[in-house]
Amino acid sequence: MLPKENRLKKRNAFTATYKTGKSFHRDGITVFCGREKKMEIPTKVGFVVSKKIHKRAVKRNRIKRLMRESYRLILKNTGLSPRYMSLIFTASAKLLDKNFSEIDNTMKKLVDLL
Repeated sequence: MLPKENRLKKRNAFTATYKTGKSFHRDGITVFCGREKKMEIPTKVGFVVSKKIHKRAVKRNRIKRLMRESYRLILKNTGLSPRYMSLIFTASAKLLDKNFSEIDNTMKKLVDLL
């Protein structure tokens, strides 16, 4: 589980992150980047899987759990802190058939871009 200081929870934080306009896409995952950091505060992260991806909440939650765990392991192993204040990882329908190792590789590539 991600630590509380790394979770993006408020609706206005999500909308502010979407409005900045910076995004990167790779293999079914899009990451939206918020403002760049000026102080040394932890980066807040959110994970979104739309209802358009799959009707069942079980499938949507599984994708979010896999993305969260992958990001948590990246933070734990590398200790990096991206240069943005907030990040939102959004999934597409391509992730429904992928396993953890494929999602993990995609997440690592995206975090390297940041």
